[in-house]
Amino acid sequence: MIVQFICAVITRFLFILVSLIGVWRVVMVKNDGVYWFLTILYLPLVIEMVLTLKRRKGKDYEWFSPAIFLFLISIIPSLWLLELHHQENKSSDYRCDKLDSAESIKAFINMWQNSSNGSEPFKGSVTLLSSVCANNWILALHQILLILLILGKWLLPTGVGVTRNQLSQLLLIFVGTAADILEFTSETLSDVKDSSPNVVYIILGVWTWSMLQFPLHISVLNAPVVQSEGQGGSLLSRLKMDIWSIVGSFFIQDGPFLVIRLTVIVYFNVVHQMLIFFCIKNFLVVILNLYRLFVIICDHKSSSEL
Repeated sequence: MIVQFICAVITRFLFILVSLIGVWRVVMVKNDGVYWFLTILYLPLVIEMVLTLKRRKGKDYEWFSPAIFLFLISIIPSLWLLELHHQENKSSDYRCDKLDSAESIKAFINMWQNSSNGSEPFKGSVTLLSSVCANNWILALHQILLILLILGKWLLPTGVGVTRNQLSQLLLIFVGTAADILEFTSETLSDVKDSSPNVVYIILGVWTWSMLQFPLHISVLNAPVVQSEGQGGSLLSRLKMDIWSIVGSFFIQDGPFLVIRLTVIVYFNVVHQMLIFFCIKNFLVVILNLYRLFVIICDHKSSSEL
């Protein structure tokens, strides 16, 4: 009980800390303190923590995670603002400290150590962090967000009826999902460049939509009930896990990702090796899911006729 309580508190504290870093970065790049009001978005997460600890002893729900959902609400607006600001001000980002090689990272660490040994170590550290390139900041926040979502789900006390086997399946799905989402945002946004601001909004919208997979995990937890051969029951009630997995892939991730990537290739005439590879990957996943759905329907009809 004590361990569950500590894990629930630590996880939500990390959520708030990362969101606070995102808001601080927005305030720095916008040079406007009014963006500190974004911290109001932490209030629902704090209320959720109090209610969950009091009523459910820190345990999460079976098919939905309010903590993860509220964490996304608190940090996604900051990432939108940073992405849009970076797209609009790429020409002014040439004077910054890049962290794209071992040498640059080592030089940055040395500068950090020198600033920490000064008369005002905190101010020196803040100034140094502010000098890091915008794309490095945004990529780091995306990476930390996805990693924290996976670790957070692992640390959060599981809900009633959730087995360790189901949780392990969910975490493995999260890892693959996070890798594809990270590639989609980092590579696709760099491909469109300054061609069309509207496409940037569309890409960020699709990215936000795909992030809803993390608080929702009914495709794994609503496992189908094994029935004997010839036993009745609707297709949806018997094969919830398979159908939800297909629907999620088709409408939340691989389907929208494929449409956006094909748009970048056809409309913007951007073609390179990795873009083609991920287009093929998304296309194969969509086709295989449609084939899987066809097999499920055929098997259901065959079993119903017996």
